[in-house]
Amino acid sequence: MILVIEDDEMILRTLEFRLRKDGYEVVAARNGKEAMEKLKSSASSLHLVITDLMLPFVTGMEVLSYIKSDLPGLPVIVLSAADEEGTIMDAFKLGADDFIAKPFSPGELSLRVKRLLIRYTSVK
Repeated sequence: MILVIEDDEMILRTLEFRLRKDGYEVVAARNGKEAMEKLKSSASSLHLVITDLMLPFVTGMEVLSYIKSDLPGLPVIVLSAADEEGTIMDAFKLGADDFIAKPFSPGELSLRVKRLLIRYTSVK
């Protein structure tokens, strides 16, 4: 199962559609607080997290920090319009496994998701 954390409804629907088309089970969170609840209740069934950085209530950086300290084997792709080098570097320093800048190519997203799932899990 892939947890997608995105507050922009259009992007969230695009991500859900593409990932389901690729055959993945997807669960969505529309803000950081909802994401933290899902991470705590469903951690054992999650294989990957895709998160935006700019989220209401709890930031994507806080979500990333929680995952890497409490769920270290769970890979994370950071998806954000923040294309400043410092922001990208901060995400990688916190343990992000990949970074995709918005706007993104759905095909590129599919390849990166598949690559991380092959590397970290038996899910392809």
